[in-house]
Amino acid sequence: MQIDILNEQELCLLVQLITDAQRIVVCCHKSPDGDALGSSLAWTDYLRTQHGKQVSLMIPDAFPDFLKWMPNTEKVVRFDKHPEACKEAFANADLVFCLDFNATSRVDDMQPLLDGTPAKRVMIDHHLSPDMDTVLTISHPEMSSTSELIFRIIWQMGGFDTMTSQQAVPIYCGMMTDTGGFTYNSSRPDIYFIIGQLLTKGIDKDKIYRNVYHNYSSWAIRLRGYLMSQKLNVFEELHSAYFTISRKDMSDFHFVKGDAEGLVNEPLQIKGLKLSISLREDDRKDNLVWVSLRSVDDFPCNKVAQEFFNGGGHLNASGGKLYCSLAEAEQIVRRAIIHYDDMLRR
Repeated sequence: MQIDILNEQELCLLVQLITDAQRIVVCCHKSPDGDALGSSLAWTDYLRTQHGKQVSLMIPDAFPDFLKWMPNTEKVVRFDKHPEACKEAFANADLVFCLDFNATSRVDDMQPLLDGTPAKRVMIDHHLSPDMDTVLTISHPEMSSTSELIFRIIWQMGGFDTMTSQQAVPIYCGMMTDTGGFTYNSSRPDIYFIIGQLLTKGIDKDKIYRNVYHNYSSWAIRLRGYLMSQKLNVFEELHSAYFTISRKDMSDFHFVKGDAEGLVNEPLQIKGLKLSISLREDDRKDNLVWVSLRSVDDFPCNKVAQEFFNGGGHLNASGGKLYCSLAEAEQIVRRAIIHYDDMLRR
C-alpha cells in the first residue's frame, strides 16, 4: 500500500534539514494529549537513534498521568517546571520541530521562546489552517493524527526496518487516542495497514489500551460517575448534551490532570445524540473555561467551536476556551445549541 506523504521536494528538504542540524528541539502544544506526546516521543527517539542527533523534547506544561508509562517520558522537559532549560534549548537550537499544533500561540507561555528562536522551524500537524512561519510545513488535516503523519514520514525516510518499540508504542498510542479508540476519523484502509505494520514491532495494543483507558484512580471513577449523574444536561429534542466541571468538583474528588480525559465522549452513547460538550473551569486562572466538543456523523462541532468558543479542530472532535465564569459559559453553550437547532433536530 502506498503511504508516502511527502513529495520529492519536501522529502529532500527534510532530509537536508536533519542532516545539517546539530541541536534539535521538538515541541508540542499546551496540555499535551496522547497524540501530541506520542508523536513527539516517537519523532524525538527516531532523530536520536537513527540520525544520532542531540534532541530535546520541550512541552509547555503537564501531560495526563495515564500517559506517564510511555517510553522516554522521563526525558521530557516541562517549561512550567524548567523555564531556564527550555530557554537555553530554544536559544541554541538550529532546528525546531513543531508537532501537533498549527500556530505558535498553541504553546501558550512557551510562545516567546518559539517565536524568538533563531532556529529553522518545521511544522508536522493535522489541524486545519496552519499559520506559522516555517521552512517546511507538513500539514494534512485529512490524517487521523500527527502520530500517523510521523509513521508515514519515518516509513518514507526508510526508517521503518530499524524502528523499535520505543517509537512504535507512542505512535500507536497517539493514533488510538486521537481517534477515540479508532471510533472516529479512522475509516481509511491505510490506517489499518499502518496498525498492522506497528504490530510487527511487537507492541501490545491491548496493553496500550488498558494503560490509557483503564488507568484511573478510584477518585477519578467517582468523579466521572458524579458528573454523568449530577452535572449532565441533556436536550433530547435537540440531540445534544453538555456537562460542567467546577473547581469545587475537582477539589472534592482530588482531581489530577487527565481524570476527565475522554469523558466528553460518554454522552454520545445516548441514543440519537449528535453533540456533546464539556466545560471545565480552570483550576488556577479565574474566568477561564476549557471547552471540549465531540459529535457524530456529519455534524460539524469544529464550526461550533470556532463560532462560539474561540477554538476549532476536526469535524467530530474540537476544542476551545471561554474567558468568563462557568455560569456564563453554560449560557453560551445553550445559545450555541439553539443556534444549530435545525442541524441538531434532523
